[in-house]
Parts: sequence; structure tokens; C-alpha cells
Amino acid sequence: MARVNIKGSLMHKLAKFMGITLLVAGLAACDGKTDDKTASADKGATPAAATSAQQISLLDGKLAFALPQGMSDQSGKLGTQANNMHVYADKSGQKAVIVILGDSTADTLETIANRLEQQQHERDTNLQVVTNKSIQVNGQTLQQFDSVINSAGQKAYSSIVLAKIDNQLMTMQITMPADNQQQAQSDAEAIIATLKVQ
Repeated sequence: MARVNIKGSLMHKLAKFMGITLLVAGLAACDGKTDDKTASADKGATPAAATSAQQISLLDGKLAFALPQGMSDQSGKLGTQANNMHVYADKSGQKAVIVILGDSTADTLETIANRLEQQQHERDTNLQVVTNKSIQVNGQTLQQFDSVINSAGQKAYSSIVLAKIDNQLMTMQITMPADNQQQAQSDAEAIIATLKVQ
């Protein structure tokens, strides 16, 4: 019984932030199909991600990153039929990583990020944009859009990374509680630092 209550609370908290990620998917027309399963392996982690970090591998290893200690795969608990969405969260649901894999688009990653920023401003007039920049990962150019979002009276640090991998658009949103914005940003960057794309 307790497990059901925890699950319900977790899903309620995750649902508050999933709208933003789903908005990104809608902007890029991500109705894609993927059936890659999450693979876990014992691998080294960055100093910020604890020693028991879990390595996640998607798209047959073309996308990989490490989850910090305490986060686990919650994809099957969302009650959604979409097999192109992968959700990882801690027990509180306040720390989450959501990955959506969909069909690629002719739009540049910068265009998608700029459109996302505009629509987030329309939804949240108090939106605080931290950065909207291109980053290099394994020689590929990705786009990173970080902001502080307000949802149901709570602030959360949101870091969204966009990439085109193997004719698919990858949208990764990392959400952290923004009580301590500097710590939240550091935690999000620690996950992005483990990102590998091929």
C-alpha cells in the first residue's frame, strides 16, 4: 500500500514537469518510433555523480549517460503507451531525467530551442533563462537550454539538451529542485558531462 502512495506522489510530481518536455516534442513534431530498451551497466561515474551511478544506454549505444545515485527507471509507471519516452527519477519525483526519441526535423537545434524558449515565456511570465547555447559532445554539436521554471508554486531548474542522432531527434530534460539554484545547475551539468553520442 505504501508503495502505491509513493508511486502516486512520484507520478504527480513528474507530471508537473513533463508538460515542458512534451512541449518540446510537439514543437519538433516528435511522433517517432523507437523500441530501444534501457541497458544498465557498471561503469565509472563523474565525481559529482556518486560511485553507484547507473549507466544508461539507448539507441543501440548511440546515446549514453549516467544517472546519479538514487535515480532509477520509472518509464513503465507512467501509464503511457509511448515507447519513445524514457523517464528516470528519484523517489521524491523532484529530480528527474526525461528522454524523448522521435523523428528528426529539418529545423536546426538552435531553431527548436529558440521556439521552446519563446513558448515557455508564454506559459510562464516569470521564466528565468539561464543559457541557450550550443555544446560539443563527441565532436557533435548539441543545443542546451537551461531555465528556472515555475510549476504549481514551485521552482525547478530545467536543463534541456537537443541532439540529432541516427535520423532521430533526442530531447533530454533534466529537472532539479531550484531551492539552491547553483547546486541544481551543478547537478544537471554533472549528468550532461556524462553524455555520449555517436
